[in-house]
Amino acid sequence: MKPIRELEKARISGLKYVLCDIDDTITTKGKLTRAAYCALWDLHDRGIGVIPVTGRPAGWCDMIIREWPVRAVVGENGAFVFYNEGAHIRTFTHPSVADARVRDRLEAVKNACLNGIPGSRVARDQFARLYDLAIDFNEDPPYLGLEAAERIREICVSMGAEAKISSIHVNAWFGDYNKLSMTELFMSSVLNEKNIREKIIFFGDSPNDEPMFEYFPISCAVANILPFSRMLRHLPSFVTSLEGGEGFAEAAEYILNA
Repeated sequence: MKPIRELEKARISGLKYVLCDIDDTITTKGKLTRAAYCALWDLHDRGIGVIPVTGRPAGWCDMIIREWPVRAVVGENGAFVFYNEGAHIRTFTHPSVADARVRDRLEAVKNACLNGIPGSRVARDQFARLYDLAIDFNEDPPYLGLEAAERIREICVSMGAEAKISSIHVNAWFGDYNKLSMTELFMSSVLNEKNIREKIIFFGDSPNDEPMFEYFPISCAVANILPFSRMLRHLPSFVTSLEGGEGFAEAAEYILNA
């Protein structure tokens, strides 16, 4: 990973979109800071389309597309996209999302995780989710650490679910999609964007961002990626010197000044 300030200005000039994770990428200790929120507006005002790509639930994403300066938001690790089309908010759902009958399977996964990992619990935002299960290991106390997160993920996978570790949750779902596959599908099918790899810079901070780090040649992590680096086979190309929202603001300022 190179420092973000080594990103060449010639590559910056071709950027059309900034894609970013939310938790611990544009937030700091759970808060969207002034610096990060101003960075979102600065990018928007310069005509760069900001698209959060998150594991957060549909309820959060509905608020984000209405109230943040964003072009779209990919939610629940790629299950859907909420996006603006003129004055209307539209929904694009991944074709492989499992139907309502999967709820019993997710309930079984939940019980296995809670029974198998002491201290684990369902995330507080679960009530706002449509398609996945979020097990909290590091958002609210007690903080369980990465070893517990890996064990939770193993339980989910053993029961046939897709599962990814973020900086705060283990997300589990049934369906053949992730952040990257939905991003590609939405860009081509809805925005009619081709050859997107050089038009996008992606910002992330944790293992569930790895498909994006691998795919996009211009990818950047905030500095708090470092504790997760041993878990990643594909590291981002660049890294900020600061953590969380301050790191995102640092990179946005560099991109805009360049």
